[in-house]
Amino acid sequence: MSLAGKKILLVVSGSVAAYKALELTRLLRKAGAEVTPVLTAGGARFVTKEALAGISGSRVHDDLWAAEAEIGHIRLARWPDLVVVAPASANLLAKLANGLADDLASTILLATRAPVLAAPAMNPAMWAHPATQANVEALTARGVSLVGPEDGPMAEPESGTGRLAEPPHILAAIERMLATGPLAGRHVIVTSGPTHEPIDPVRYIANRSSGRQGHAIAAALAALGARVTLVSGPVAIADPPGVAVARVESARDMLAAVEAALPADAAVFCAAVADFRPDAAPAQKIKKTPGAPPPEIRLAHNPDILASIAGRTQGRPRLVVGFAAETEKVVEHAREKRTRKGCDWIVANDVSGDVMGGAENAVHLVTAGGVEDWPRLPKDEVARRLAQRIAESFA
Repeated sequence: MSLAGKKILLVVSGSVAAYKALELTRLLRKAGAEVTPVLTAGGARFVTKEALAGISGSRVHDDLWAAEAEIGHIRLARWPDLVVVAPASANLLAKLANGLADDLASTILLATRAPVLAAPAMNPAMWAHPATQANVEALTARGVSLVGPEDGPMAEPESGTGRLAEPPHILAAIERMLATGPLAGRHVIVTSGPTHEPIDPVRYIANRSSGRQGHAIAAALAALGARVTLVSGPVAIADPPGVAVARVESARDMLAAVEAALPADAAVFCAAVADFRPDAAPAQKIKKTPGAPPPEIRLAHNPDILASIAGRTQGRPRLVVGFAAETEKVVEHAREKRTRKGCDWIVANDVSGDVMGGAENAVHLVTAGGVEDWPRLPKDEVARRLAQRIAESFA
């Protein structure tokens, strides 16, 4: 995709991965974008102003007070089509999440009206820390998109999730965010993956959903220009580039994340949400007692996320799409579910085989106008067809 004429403000913060910002800048310029770098004090420990200026062909901004003579932070905040923070350190994410503005980069991020894409890079323990995860959750709920971090070896002799996404992956995310298409200007919420309902601190009720179909739908919608918020249960697959991701565990967490992401033009509920949860989850692990019968687990109903959103009298998305995973009478049950839940469409599939966790799917699109029977297709192609149908509904 060409980025000709697009203006990218590239914020480079303090991480050993900052050297990759040079390659990202090269790729952006090759795609036709105009790049203006902003270098934090931490970022300057790893990459020089001269290197960034030479590759970007632009002045590098690094001093809030030097810029203040011309109200530079506001001018820079208003200039770009997209602000990219790569790498995004734990410190800068914390500043952005909490509205702090004590240097040029954080001041621009607080003042900009442009969309923001952050590419986190930090030690795996820092990424996994509850404070960082809370900051990320707050940012994604506000519409900040993330790409990465990726899994692999770090600069220190450790390995895990925390590596900066590779420059081509960041470029792909930028292209998605700046794409023009039939869904440009639309906000779509997608749920994906399973939910985990705790039995005790180490056990949970779940299902075999991999999240492949939901993640593919999020990517396909973004490719058509939509701003996508992906609410994902626990999965072992990568986030789609250019998509804001809210990670959740339980059904109640997922409903709260969906509500926080509203308003939206459309919502696609692809997640395999557990219908029930243990009524009470003890704080300590349930121990096995020799000779004693196994403990009884009393179940409680989980919230019905699809029905909750479809039945809203205020703030209901214009198009609400549900999924029906069935093992028999697939279309019959899907039609009944569409009426009962109050949603507009149901995507129904037979999960009695290898669909959950598999690479292909055969679905039926059930609408008020009838049933479309789609052949067995790769999940990416199912996602592309559904995204196109959603775009057509807004035409």
